[in-house]
Amino acid sequence: MEREARMPTARIGVIGASGLYQMEALTDVDEVHVTTPFGDPSDAITVGSLEGQPVAFLPRHGRGHRILPSELPVRANIWALKSLGVEWVISVSAVGSVREELAPLDLVVPDQLIDRTRDRVSTFFGDGIVAHIGFADPFCPVLSGLVHDAAEATGARVHRGGNMVVIEGPAFSTRAESQLYRSWGAAVIGMTALPEAKLAREAELCYATVACVTDYDVWRETEDDVTVEMIIGNLLRNVDTAKSLLRQVVGRIPEQRTCACETALQSAIVTQRDLIPPATRERLALLVDKYLA
Repeated sequence: MEREARMPTARIGVIGASGLYQMEALTDVDEVHVTTPFGDPSDAITVGSLEGQPVAFLPRHGRGHRILPSELPVRANIWALKSLGVEWVISVSAVGSVREELAPLDLVVPDQLIDRTRDRVSTFFGDGIVAHIGFADPFCPVLSGLVHDAAEATGARVHRGGNMVVIEGPAFSTRAESQLYRSWGAAVIGMTALPEAKLAREAELCYATVACVTDYDVWRETEDDVTVEMIIGNLLRNVDTAKSLLRQVVGRIPEQRTCACETALQSAIVTQRDLIPPATRERLALLVDKYLA
């Protein structure tokens, strides 16, 4: 197809949260449909220019919010962005706060994750090839710093660092769970950063999250219980801030990467090379060819 022959590229990818389904500021846009070995992404990817930088935008839940957190085609999403040349991924997520100082409408740039998901495939590997990536620091420190600084430049109230608990969903937490996460030292609760962050690391992408606080979850008994209306209402109020942040951050991203993200697979593949099934190696060529060729 002609579209495939002129597939556009971008170094920067944006994954949009609930309420962030399009980026009107993109110019010279091209909507592309990427085929991956892991099925179709959540939606078509819009590639365009933002502040003079090529950016690929993907609405995580699809336009119209059609996909449950547990049903997200995360492997396809990350693979599609990687195939378009993306090296830096900025994730926008809606979260609940379990800390008094993290108020609704605040932004948080977390630096750690606690995995409470159950039903999600969290690796590209298997079928005869094993890889163990390092994941001690799940977010790229360079990109997280740039996102934090860009958030500050918008005038938003932003917090750097904190533990994000990722739950399976789609139901919100019980009061007991919310209190448990507080006792663990969590800062915010979301449903989508995992396995996104793990897969981004396997794909050697720099990945950072800007978490938009929509509510105090249910630990704070003086607050109303969490509702979808509350979350979407507050998230929509944060969408404009998130869009301003994205316009700020794209110009700060350097041409060359200096972090460890771009070589995450270098010593992670442990399978004896001549035992890797040819079909598996071919399917994962986008990720592994530079190490197995």
